[in-house]
Amino acid sequence: MNNKKILCVIPAKGGSKGIPYKNIKELNGKPLITYTIDVARQIFRDEDICVSTDDKRIIDVVKNYGLNVPFIRPPYLGTDQATTHDVLKHALNFYENNNRFYDIILLLQPTSPFRLKRHIEEAISLYKDNCDMVVSVKRASANPYYNLFEEDEIGNLHISKGEGRFTRRQDAPTVWEYNGSIYVINSASLKAYMFSDFVYIIKYSMEDNYSIDIDNPLDWIIAEELIKMNLVQF
Repeated sequence: MNNKKILCVIPAKGGSKGIPYKNIKELNGKPLITYTIDVARQIFRDEDICVSTDDKRIIDVVKNYGLNVPFIRPPYLGTDQATTHDVLKHALNFYENNNRFYDIILLLQPTSPFRLKRHIEEAISLYKDNCDMVVSVKRASANPYYNLFEEDEIGNLHISKGEGRFTRRQDAPTVWEYNGSIYVINSASLKAYMFSDFVYIIKYSMEDNYSIDIDNPLDWIIAEELIKMNLVQF
């Protein structure tokens, strides 16, 4: 991987319905986004770290933390319809238009504050030239072979997969869910396809305590408790 150029993108939209100004709200005394900046800086140079945001308050926090913000997102990327895919393509195009080319986009979402340097390095080490993406996952708490159900046309519940063959969770196939923390993305795949069209995806499994993805006030409380109980390191 030494010959692969990696752009680390930290997307930070200004608005947040669940937790107002979540990305710069202080968690244990420091703005949430700075946890991600800190771990990115353990691996990458500042010039290869891109905070993509549409909000001046976020820009001010990031700049006061000593990291330059290379651009302000255009208005069309600040809407609810804008996707992460759109944001990453915009960032990649910005750098390419300035004659800086990257083989890989590393997406680190600020709502996942508890990833470590080793997590990122281990995920990157799994990357292969012909894959679309390496993505961090955790074991899913619910399983479509065991305790996830779908409703039929008359309102009856049926097991989602497997026709109810499994009576013990441990016998059902293992299923995974994205934990939102690390995405190692092939730049060529990003240009050519939507995320939903990616085919060659490699998983990187992370521990549950490092897989918190802060989306609502309850998630925030859980994150605070993990810190208080020393169940996460930085």
